[in-house]
Amino acid sequence: MIVYNVTMKVDKDAADEWLKWMKEEHMPALMNTGLFTDKHLFRLLEQDESEGITYVAQYFCKNIDSYNEYINTHAPRLREISFQRFGNKFIAFRSIMQVEA
Repeated sequence: MIVYNVTMKVDKDAADEWLKWMKEEHMPALMNTGLFTDKHLFRLLEQDESEGITYVAQYFCKNIDSYNEYINTHAPRLREISFQRFGNKFIAFRSIMQVEA
């Protein structure tokens, strides 16, 4: 199992709108690709929020091929939508992890 982990810092003035958009639009669009089996969204606690609120989105897929298909086929379009909607109101750091049984 592969976990696509996206950590984001969102400006406080955009956080409510961004969170609603993530839950209602972005995460469902990503899941609608059919490449991921589950998703979770977290707010990091005990963080300095003077520069924004930190969230972590995790998306789970069965294998690296599914992840690569997402990155090559769907990610550019979904990232562009994110930047068109929120511009420089957030930054994102992406990583992938493998679940060890």
